[in-house]
Amino acid sequence: MEIYEIHGGVPLKGSVSISGSKNGALALMAGALLINGEVLLHNVPRIEDVETMMALLADLGVRFEWQGNSLWMETRSLSHASPNPERVNRMRASFYIFGPLLARLGYANMPHPGGCQIGARPVNFHIRGLRELGATIEESESLYRATASRLKGARIYLDMPSAGATQQLMTAAVLADGLTIIENAAMEPEVVNLANFLNAAGARIEGAGTSTIYIEGVTGLKPYVEFSVIPDRLEAGTFVLAGAITRGDITLEHIIPEHLHALFAKLRESGVEIEESEDSARIRARDPLQGVDIRTMPYPGFPTDLQQPMCAYLTMAQGASKVLETIYENRTQHVPELRKMGADIVAEGRTIFINGVKQLRGATVRATDLRGGAALVVAALAATGTTRIQEISHIDRGYENLEAKLQSLGAQIQRVYPYAVATPLGEASEA
Repeated sequence: MEIYEIHGGVPLKGSVSISGSKNGALALMAGALLINGEVLLHNVPRIEDVETMMALLADLGVRFEWQGNSLWMETRSLSHASPNPERVNRMRASFYIFGPLLARLGYANMPHPGGCQIGARPVNFHIRGLRELGATIEESESLYRATASRLKGARIYLDMPSAGATQQLMTAAVLADGLTIIENAAMEPEVVNLANFLNAAGARIEGAGTSTIYIEGVTGLKPYVEFSVIPDRLEAGTFVLAGAITRGDITLEHIIPEHLHALFAKLRESGVEIEESEDSARIRARDPLQGVDIRTMPYPGFPTDLQQPMCAYLTMAQGASKVLETIYENRTQHVPELRKMGADIVAEGRTIFINGVKQLRGATVRATDLRGGAALVVAALAATGTTRIQEISHIDRGYENLEAKLQSLGAQIQRVYPYAVATPLGEASEA
């Protein structure tokens, strides 16, 4: 399998352009199933998760064509609502097509979802919400079978503000009969992006970005929609942390700084200098940087998807830090990998304790999941010597051209292919 080989200790410098949001693009692709026509999405990242969603929807009859980073979808040919279980099992976001398929075709046979093994991510909020919208759902060990001649508006309260459940139920309610109110809704930027996309298609959604969303059902949407995916705040956050841990000076372009305020607040508390403009931010970090305490929370709190890269950064910040993961109980698999690199870090349940060290060292480590892999990249960029990161397919799921972007900032990173002979960076290798 391919690996990343990183020779660390080089401060990152320069500018980098942030790609479209992975989570945002996947939500829009699922929402596009409500449209009987064509959709043109701009600023779509060409990453593995998007390709997986394309393959999943192509099995259902949807047609695609790439035009640079724009993705054309033809959804008139949607022929059935029984997704391939193997494809659904590869990615958690596959489950988000359940509601749109049910709303448009009147039935859906949805396999249980897959994704990174970071802890229990039950879909009971999704199922209960769809039932409250009038769906009849039967569950077996591997499948949810749902039917509804037409969904009916309902008042739905979410026990926790799940972004996935909010997006799922919001899209399903678009074609329901009557008014749907989602209370304790997720406020993530990706939820707002999806609502704006659906409204551009003729939906009637208000309140997205607040804890209460109102959806007045319509009988159909426009046959053509053109829309842009928001910038990826999680990719942006990863580059911010990479710049900070290497004591670099980088500028992120094509971002929405507001989406990063929780991260920026904690890094400023740690001693990082951050200058924000309308669509960019400059990150400068110099010693000494101080440890901080983090508690992951739904947006606008500190994002769970940046907890692991943040841990990597804190391993080289002076003093003690404590990180409490409140969303997923098993999002600590990066901890033993960081210890291999000399980090003074330990996990006790959902709490991670970190004492900053002066220097990390290169080691052979393994990416256990998407953001855990990103954490190892962040750590490796600051470590002495060479780090080899195995199973980088996890990282490829969510980052577009990661090594090329890092190389443009001066990082010494390369992708080593199977059977290649490992050589010092900058030299050729032969199979």
